[in-house]
Amino acid sequence: MQLEYWEQQLPFEYPFTISNGRTKTHQHSLMVRLSLGNWAGYGEAPAIVYYNVTVEGMKEQLEKNRKVIEKFALIDPERFWHFLHHLFPNDPFLVCALDMAGWDLWGQMKKQPLHKLWNTEWHTTENEKNTTPPICDYTLGIDPIEKMVQKMKDHPWPIYKVKVGTDYDIEMITALRAHTDKPLRVDANAGWTTEEALIKIPALAALGVELVEQPLAKDNWEGMAQLKAQNALPLFADETCVFEKDVATCANYFHGINIKLTKCSGLTPALRMIKEAKGLGLKVMMGSMNESVIGSAAIAQFLPQLDYVDMDGPLLMTELNGVGLNYSFENNNGVIAPLLGPGLGVQYRPPFVK
Repeated sequence: MQLEYWEQQLPFEYPFTISNGRTKTHQHSLMVRLSLGNWAGYGEAPAIVYYNVTVEGMKEQLEKNRKVIEKFALIDPERFWHFLHHLFPNDPFLVCALDMAGWDLWGQMKKQPLHKLWNTEWHTTENEKNTTPPICDYTLGIDPIEKMVQKMKDHPWPIYKVKVGTDYDIEMITALRAHTDKPLRVDANAGWTTEEALIKIPALAALGVELVEQPLAKDNWEGMAQLKAQNALPLFADETCVFEKDVATCANYFHGINIKLTKCSGLTPALRMIKEAKGLGLKVMMGSMNESVIGSAAIAQFLPQLDYVDMDGPLLMTELNGVGLNYSFENNNGVIAPLLGPGLGVQYRPPFVK
């Protein structure tokens, strides 16, 4: 295989803020390309400051290990992941980028989209099992209330995910609810104390909020036990559920988990996490770290296996880096059109204004 990699900076339409005042105006990412003959696969790893993940650090590791990666014989993507997992044991984001590219390349070689290689079917209308893929939400980052309302008005969408973790969370959701009857989900990004959550979650339930992501600090097990016992809204683990080993523990404290490909180290472990979670009776969401078209297409390939999906990175950005990922912009219905091309099902393009 031949390995290539480069940096990517894609701007957000609005500064993107989550709890604890963490704001970014661009998404800085590492892009990788693995090629073999006429086939090529792409992968992505976003740089996330609060996880101490930098593009520079990932590039340094790639250059040190370029030769051994290029010598690997890709005869099975899962075997490739195990090789990468041992090569970069402390760098799940980098492993994810390469695992993603490996799966994309494998799909190109097999001339099949990944969801078919995983023996799943992607339906856009109700089928005999009465199931359809989940609709992608649109995330509203933290802002003054009037700005959040305006962002919602400017972007009509069937489901909104709202970042919370402020002293005006209830006022915020009340104002948004006054302007829409669409489903609202909230994500506290571990920004609440137990006492705050015990008060806020029932109030949010009264406002028609659908679910809450990561209300408390990732290791606040006592608090999560209280929230689950309160049973006011479905609770989803995000920061608490990072790796495969976390799934079983989360089943005792949450109603569902949010899997992030970058954090769990790729598509390969995500497949195992979904299977385990469903076996434990957990609902499964797959979320994004503001990935571009490439990383979002990887998430989309899991749609037939998911209950919820948050893959709105390309919706939040003013530039794209690929074609083929269709969120049904024409009627704002959020349905992702099936990706039927091989591998990830999209084509990489250098960043362009959408």
